[in-house]
Amino acid sequence: MNNQSMNNTSDPFLRISDVEAETGLKKSTIYKLIKQDEFPKPISLGLRASGWLMSEVNQWKQERIALSRGTD
Repeated sequence: MNNQSMNNTSDPFLRISDVEAETGLKKSTIYKLIKQDEFPKPISLGLRASGWLMSEVNQWKQERIALSRGTD
């Protein structure tokens, strides 16, 4: 593993329960939005585990706030 790869570790993974808590959305809505390309796609963490980068979830939240308030 090189130094550049290690620098990306400061962006933690969120599991689905964390994403639900961060967004206020339920699992079914999150996956519906993913299917519609309106929410970040999860990253495979193993055979039966996936997660989202906190930065991508936070960016999505900021975009939703901007859309809601009519700002860019």
